[in-house]
Amino acid sequence: MALKSTIYKATLQIADIDHGYYADHALTLARHPSETDERMMVRLAALAMNAHQLQDLCNGDGTLAFGAGLSDPEDPDVSLTDFTGAKRLWIEVGQPEEKPIAKACNKADAVVLYCYAHPAEVWWKGIETKLSRLDKLQVWRIPTEASQALVALAQRSMQLQATIQEGALTLSDTNHSIAIEPLRWK
Repeated sequence: MALKSTIYKATLQIADIDHGYYADHALTLARHPSETDERMMVRLAALAMNAHQLQDLCNGDGTLAFGAGLSDPEDPDVSLTDFTGAKRLWIEVGQPEEKPIAKACNKADAVVLYCYAHPAEVWWKGIETKLSRLDKLQVWRIPTEASQALVALAQRSMQLQATIQEGALTLSDTNHSIAIEPLRWK
């Protein structure tokens, strides 16, 4: 019998000072049995850091949502789809192979990849030359300490505040506050 995903609910209040985007998002995250809390929370942080694109790219007329992620490698971890059904933004987390990232660049207007955890440095050194030719791709590194600290926020029901200022994200609940300063690799 296959294990089922665990459902997490999050109310995310975003104050993106850098982009003038202020909104509340009611989110449902399905955590695949093989997904860690760290990866799930990096997906949530990636959504928060790119939520302003809902207004910037779609003038508010689009859908920003979590994809099937680990359940379906053909589906993004987070996506922004406009009212015509076009993928405006495709977001992945982790250290994927080159082929799925290249496919994503063919399917979406822009692709953003957030790497995290200790192996990310080794992964990047091995794949950097292959990914450098993809014009639609941005690659960001979330420091290991920050991605691991996000685990403290993981609850089945979350009330979170996200503040983005000067390129840094602060994600917090009533007990914890985690600062994330992603580093741009590409």
